[in-house]
Amino acid sequence: MRKISILGATGSIGQNTIDLIRRDSGAYDVVALTGGANIARLAEDAISLSADLAVTAYPNRLEELRTALAGTNVEVAAGQQALIEAAERPADWIMSAIVGAAGLAPGLAALRQGTTLALANKESLVCAGALLLDTAREHNARILPVDSEHSAIFQGLVGEDMSAVERIIITASGGAFRDWPLEKLADATLEQALHHPNWEMGQRITIDSASMFNKAMEVIETREYFGVSPEQIEVLVHPESMVHALVGFCDGAIMAHLGAPDMRHAIGYALHWPDRRDLPVERLDLARIGQLNFTTPDPARFPALGLAYRVMSRGGMMGAVFNGAKERALDHFIAGKIGFLEMASIVEHVLDHFEDQSGLIDDAMTLDNVLRIDHLARQRADMVMTKQAG
Repeated sequence: MRKISILGATGSIGQNTIDLIRRDSGAYDVVALTGGANIARLAEDAISLSADLAVTAYPNRLEELRTALAGTNVEVAAGQQALIEAAERPADWIMSAIVGAAGLAPGLAALRQGTTLALANKESLVCAGALLLDTAREHNARILPVDSEHSAIFQGLVGEDMSAVERIIITASGGAFRDWPLEKLADATLEQALHHPNWEMGQRITIDSASMFNKAMEVIETREYFGVSPEQIEVLVHPESMVHALVGFCDGAIMAHLGAPDMRHAIGYALHWPDRRDLPVERLDLARIGQLNFTTPDPARFPALGLAYRVMSRGGMMGAVFNGAKERALDHFIAGKIGFLEMASIVEHVLDHFEDQSGLIDDAMTLDNVLRIDHLARQRADMVMTKQAG
C-alpha cells in the first residue's frame, strides 16, 4: 500500500486527486491532508480517507478543526510550521497543491525526505526553480509535473533526447476575456474574470488565466523544469483547450498531447507514473470537434507574457519578485482596489524597481533569501498600488 499526502487537499487540484484516490482507496494509505479555510471539507476528507493527520494553514481555525475531528483518530495541527511538518512525514508520493509562494517551504521539506513530489504549485519553480531542483537531486527525490501543460511536455519527451528538442509550445485558452474588445478590458470586473470558458479552477488561478499571468508563470516554469532557453518556448492561444502542449524536434516533427480539459489527466499520470492506468475522463471525439484553432497572443491584451520573458532574461531571483508582485496585485484586484489591467502595470513597476538591485536579486538562492525577496516585492507592490490610487 502506497503512503501518500496531499498538501492543498481542499483546492481544485487536491479534490481531483482525492477523487482518483477514492476510486482505488485500497491502494493508498493517506498520511496527511492539509488545507486552508474550508475546515468542513478538510475534516470530511480526513475522516473518509482515514488520514493520520489533518492540518489547516490558519492557526485561528485549529479549534474548529479539532472539534470537527473529535472522536476520530485523526491528529490535528495548524500554521505554517505544521504544514512543513506534515510534508516531512514519510510518504511515497506527495501532492504539492498549496496555492502561491506558501507552497515552497513544504515542497522543499517533502523533497528532503527523498520522496516523489507531484508538483502543482508552479510558484515553487518560478520563485526558486534552481533551489527546488538542486534539493531533489541532493536527496534523490523525484519531481513530477502536474500542470496540464508541463505534464504534456513531460509525456512528449518520454524516450527522447533533450538535445533534439528545438522548441516547446504551451497553449492558453485565452481565459474569460479572449474575445473581448481591447478597450473594454480596463472595466472588467472580478465576477466577469471568474467565468472561464473551459476549465473549472479556483478563484485565483481563474483570474490569472484571464490576465495570462498563469501562462506567464508556466513559461518560466517550462524553462526551469526542462532546462530550455527562453527563445525555445512559445505560447499559442488555443480556445478549445484540447492540445495542452507541443514539443518540436530538430527534424521538424512536432509531438502534441491532446486531452479533454480535465486536471485528472495530469494528476493521474503523476499518480501512476511510470505506468498508465484507466482514468475517468472524457475521450475526445475528434470528428465531432471538427477543428482546432491556434493564434499568436496579442501582447497588448496579455502584457504578462512579455514580463515573463523579461524575468527570464534578468535571471537571479527575479522570479520571486515577479511572483510576489503578481500575488499582491491579484489580492488588490480581488479586493476591488485596482482595475483588471492595473495588475500588469503594478508588476511591471515592481520589476523596474528590483531589476538593477544585484545585491538582492543575485544573492545565493536559499529559502530565506527567496522569502525575503517575496516579502519585499509584495511591499513594493503595495506602495505602487497606493501611489496609483492617489
